[in-house]
Amino acid sequence: MARILPQTKAAAVNPLKSSQPLGAALAFLGVDGAIPLFHGSQGCTSFALVLFVRHFKEAIPLQTTAMDEVATILAGAEHLEEAILNLKARTKPTLIGVCTTALVETRGEDCAGDIANIRLKRREELAGTEVVLANTPDFDGAIEEGWAKAITAMIERITRPGEQARQSKKIVILPGWNLNVADVEHLREMVESFGLKPVILPDVSGSLDGTVPDRWLTTTYGGTSVEDIRELGTAEQCIVIGEHMRRPAELLKRLTGVPYVLFRSLTGLKDADRFVSLLSAVSGAAAPARVRRRRAQLQDALLDGHFHFGGKKIAIAAEPDQLYQLASFFIGMGSEIAAAVTTTDMSKILEEVPAQSVQIGDLGDLEALGAGADLLVTHSHGRQAAQRLGIPLMRVGFPIFDRLGSQHKLTILYQGTRDLIFEVANIFEANRHAPTPEALDPLRKREIPDELRSSPLARH
Repeated sequence: MARILPQTKAAAVNPLKSSQPLGAALAFLGVDGAIPLFHGSQGCTSFALVLFVRHFKEAIPLQTTAMDEVATILAGAEHLEEAILNLKARTKPTLIGVCTTALVETRGEDCAGDIANIRLKRREELAGTEVVLANTPDFDGAIEEGWAKAITAMIERITRPGEQARQSKKIVILPGWNLNVADVEHLREMVESFGLKPVILPDVSGSLDGTVPDRWLTTTYGGTSVEDIRELGTAEQCIVIGEHMRRPAELLKRLTGVPYVLFRSLTGLKDADRFVSLLSAVSGAAAPARVRRRRAQLQDALLDGHFHFGGKKIAIAAEPDQLYQLASFFIGMGSEIAAAVTTTDMSKILEEVPAQSVQIGDLGDLEALGAGADLLVTHSHGRQAAQRLGIPLMRVGFPIFDRLGSQHKLTILYQGTRDLIFEVANIFEANRHAPTPEALDPLRKREIPDELRSSPLARH
């Protein structure tokens, strides 16, 4: 069991985490025809929008209530109502996802009551548009909590409660925030290969996959439909990926009775086998030939790649569930976790991280703890630390803005694990240093006279 080391610094030197509102907005972006709405100042929204655009390299439909000094003092209910009505009139979204920020949360505004009044007073004007509230203060939690809160709020507000007729081939999948576009797309293909019908909430592979629409749209142009969210209770089984998704899964079970199975990770042979076994049990069908072939490819990659991983020291900084996913992967390949840094102590998964300790902190902590490691693993803001330490950087998580195609990099199941092995092994190969006589035999350094050690013959 890992020891959780609390944060002791008064300020973040190089921030690691992204805020809860950003995580909630990302979840709302996985719904078809949706617009996330930040309830707060323009600055909060602008910063999140810049991160989204740099990461996805796409136009992101993110709006704000644009509270000013007067609204901050006198309350922002009027700004919230005006923003919702303007969005409805101009863009006709199927869903408006309201994400609160530190400004209104610190003031203590009753946002739930305000939205209830707006729904009641403007019922006809808002017909055909769901307004969902996620309470996501910036000063608490991180992107992981914001993502889970948004999904919980959508299920609570939209999903039809009560026992319903089950569709035997229908499967609900609640993916964690760390599953990117390629992961979600691959997840759907895997489920469909067993003859099952997946409903994924949220489905970022439909809205953030880089597809150029035929015409300009002011909302998301793909993802989970509001009607699919409403009918989640007709599914036979719910599959949950990531400990932070337990709460929305429990809510869905309480509302509709749909049972769930939780996977803390889908990376690695063991977890992929467990997932495939579940799909086989639910569908009553054996694993297709192409799935078995991908498993065989992973086995071969494990044989080819483990020579590169053995004994390597890895320093990781990521959100709790992604930290667990990556640390478990490296440990399974024979590496050692030299440093593990995360954003918040709110997740139970931290105790299961295969490391001696987990530091709640920032990228400054990663730089201090990761000195002497063979690989740094974090997002693009870790590039300066990697350069200063002279250690290669593997970019994961959010944001990744100095590389293209991060959303199309597969990380789960047989194929994704195989690709991860190759990526890391190639990083080690590219940064391998030729061995010297002193490195191979430390005693040799003492035996060679100084005048000979500096000669060309000694170097060869």
